[in-house]
Amino acid sequence: MMKNNHILLVEDNHTDRETLSGALENWGYHVTTAIDGVDAVKKIKTSPFRLIIISFEITGISAFEILKTAKSECEDIESLFLSAHISVENAVEAMKEGALDFIIKPVDQSQLLHIVKTVFEDEQEVFGRSSRKASVKIVTENQNMTRLLDLARHVADSKASVLIQGESGTGKELFARFIHENSSRKNGPFVAINCGALPESLLESELFGHEKGAFTGAVARKPGRFELAAGGTILLDEITEMQIHLQAKLLRVLQESEIDRVGGVRPIQVDVRVVATTNRDIREAIELGHFREDLFYRLHVIPIQVPPLRERLDDIPLLTHFFIDKYNEIDGRNVKNLTKGALERLSTLNYKGNVRELENIIERAVLLATGVSISECDLHLDSVLYSPGTVSGAQAGASDDLMDVPLKEAEKKIIFHTLDRTKGNRTHAAKALGISVRTLRNKLNEYKENMKTV
Repeated sequence: MMKNNHILLVEDNHTDRETLSGALENWGYHVTTAIDGVDAVKKIKTSPFRLIIISFEITGISAFEILKTAKSECEDIESLFLSAHISVENAVEAMKEGALDFIIKPVDQSQLLHIVKTVFEDEQEVFGRSSRKASVKIVTENQNMTRLLDLARHVADSKASVLIQGESGTGKELFARFIHENSSRKNGPFVAINCGALPESLLESELFGHEKGAFTGAVARKPGRFELAAGGTILLDEITEMQIHLQAKLLRVLQESEIDRVGGVRPIQVDVRVVATTNRDIREAIELGHFREDLFYRLHVIPIQVPPLRERLDDIPLLTHFFIDKYNEIDGRNVKNLTKGALERLSTLNYKGNVRELENIIERAVLLATGVSISECDLHLDSVLYSPGTVSGAQAGASDDLMDVPLKEAEKKIIFHTLDRTKGNRTHAAKALGISVRTLRNKLNEYKENMKTV
């Protein structure tokens, strides 16, 4: 099954429809638009979509009915709502229906891109699960990881806060989802927010919501993530990036189980389980005055330290075969296994990017493998397709035929080499090169223009 990069945008406002579809296409996504609910349902029944973006005020058929039809056609479809003024009740209902989020109009394109990317990129799980709404599957045989999973199951049904620490790429968010799905809150919403991805002013509104007129641009009341997570779990990703001012407000939420909307006049009770993650040394952040010690102890009720991959190398065979199966299905390949040499080579890496790095290596190898087994050569660990500095005990850098070649020429050679390996498939080549299809197309057009002028 080939990867579905198709988005349906349901928007009856011509200007918004053209603006958003143009932005999505510029980011490299395949977009189909619908002008009303009837048009949307017709297109849902004729084409498979990975994501549906719905204007809540759409005419013809309600947004929830459109979503219901979409889910009946494809249970793995993700949804995102847009609205000029949505009520708390409708927002909560949307989240309960499995919506990723809702965005208040006028749409902030950076926020839209961040959410859309979670569907097409973040869903390449560091341990693996078949879809955002499917059960979390943590792939491991490592003894320390097994103990952590037992701990997570044991504490899942409490309301105690959880602090998950670990390096980037170790799977902290997956542990958070695992805890949620093993709790009595599993039928409630799981709402995640990256505390380091938004400026302080915007983060406060995203977390706690705001009233109409609370600040310039607040054209309608907006419920915050804590309200949307009512009855479920909220994940505060990269909690150490949160500013001190907001840490004080978060502390009050944990102590009193109530929030204050920006511009609000009364507190609002919330029933939410809080899970926080960080890849920083949180005690060092406390010593530097960047993180409140009292908040740390409120979050640190149940601590989980996820080990880096270099401390669980015994999981590499299991993980590599899991990722081979995953990308065989996504990319329509038929790779069976790795050679002994390839597996031994994978065990020599220091994995600064942890399991996410291993997954990227295997994804590329599945795309570029010429046979049914991934060889050491197919891993491309000693070529410019792999970033220097991540290989232990081996020289990583440019291959001999690219030595002393101007950068532009080297880039051209790499692109054509990758296209040869992917039999001209630009989507696969762009993925292997770590660039968008649009960027690859622009590069090829540039090379054609240069040839015309020679």
